[in-house]
Amino acid sequence: MSIKVKILSTIQIQQKLNRLAYEVYENNFTEKEILIVGIDGNGYKVAVELTKKLKEISNLKINLGKIKINKEQPWQNNSVIDIDEKAFVNKTIILVDDVLNSGKTLMYAVKLFLDKPLKKLSTVILVDRSHTNFPVKADFVGLRLSTTLQEHIEADFSKKDKEAVYLT
Repeated sequence: MSIKVKILSTIQIQQKLNRLAYEVYENNFTEKEILIVGIDGNGYKVAVELTKKLKEISNLKINLGKIKINKEQPWQNNSVIDIDEKAFVNKTIILVDDVLNSGKTLMYAVKLFLDKPLKKLSTVILVDRSHTNFPVKADFVGLRLSTTLQEHIEADFSKKDKEAVYLT
């Protein structure tokens, strides 16, 4: 049986998201509009919270979207985004996920934007494990944590006001 160690409480997650919102805003304050796109599941939940915080601190026009992707075998199924591709043209995209493990999910999510004429693409990750196997990086990170390959990070957003991130 593996031991679960809480590494981020609800309050700490909110603090990380506040800081991430300010970082995103500082790097995009001249934009009129940005698109925040969360990876389905916890990545989208983080994107929703990040969007709320950005709306509190800025006057940016923010569109929120979701990418549905097969996280286990992303190459087998076509990833789907719920925003019209014409909305990407010359826009700043902020791609959001909860945990950066190997980088596989983030890599295939980025692939959706590679053939579009974007202004800028940035990534936001709540927890970065520092074990990427793919050439992707997190531009904005809530917590960077070096783990062993046997350890796992699990974000639990299933209960409102009891969100937490665990190391197992």
